[in-house]
Amino acid sequence: QVQLVESGGGLVQAGGSLRLSCVVSGRTIGRAAMGWFRQAPGKEREFVGAIRWSVGYTYYADSVKGRFTISRDNAKNTVYLQMNSLKPEDTAVYYCAAGPRAATYANDYAYWGQGTQVTVSS
Repeated sequence: QVQLVESGGGLVQAGGSLRLSCVVSGRTIGRAAMGWFRQAPGKEREFVGAIRWSVGYTYYADSVKGRFTISRDNAKNTVYLQMNSLKPEDTAVYYCAAGPRAATYANDYAYWGQGTQVTVSS
């Protein structure tokens, strides 16, 4: 099994920054990539970005490109989502997920964290 624990969410004003963390533990097979997703009330879960553990390649949704940055610390088994220039429309529950590839579809990820709330006030 793979366990993921997110932290770092909170309330921030528009234009501010937050950094989310996702600590991963458990088996390594099947989790070559980590994804970040978000879900706002009444909306479907949305791809934010992903990173491949081994080489560090990152991928982003157009809506966050240039504002959000994903990084990883292999020694700490931790993935980060640095969010800058936050907008009210970034308000959502943010989830990290682990899977065999850096995909944009939620169904491609087998393991999920519990989510952390990010609220951006205008």
